[in-house]
Amino acid sequence: MVAYDEKTQAWRSVVEIGWNHKEFALYVWRSVRKKGETKTPKSRRSLALPKRCVDALKDLKEAQNDDRELVFPTQTGSRMTAHNIRRDFKKVLDSAKLTGRDWAPRELRHSFVSLLSDHDIPIEDISRLVGHSNTVVTETVYRQQIRPVIQEGATAMDRIFPVADDA
Repeated sequence: MVAYDEKTQAWRSVVEIGWNHKEFALYVWRSVRKKGETKTPKSRRSLALPKRCVDALKDLKEAQNDDRELVFPTQTGSRMTAHNIRRDFKKVLDSAKLTGRDWAPRELRHSFVSLLSDHDIPIEDISRLVGHSNTVVTETVYRQQIRPVIQEGATAMDRIFPVADDA
């Protein structure tokens, strides 16, 4: 995780410069799967973190009350691996009365895309956020409409032919 250092006007590691900053971001520059690296130079990006997330991370770091560099270390204090994250993700789902073995962290991408789409964020912006080179994969694979009812026709007809009470 990085923070924007107002003094140097550069993004620098939180480990290096601390938490007393206004803007934070995550580097999404690599993703290794069984078949190898999945990030292309074009899909590498840095994503600003919402204030709610930054506040939660700051609170967690403060509650740890120690000199650990990592906010989410393993039980032994080392850096998390993909295996650790998948295992812990399944535990959280199981404790929420969901079936952890049926879910994977990558499915959060589908939720992210669908929520943004349902709140009228342009598909081009969503596609860029998730690192797709165009909107096709974003629309056909990731976006699941939360409200799959097509509204435009009814909305247009209500505007064209208003009910007397609406006029």
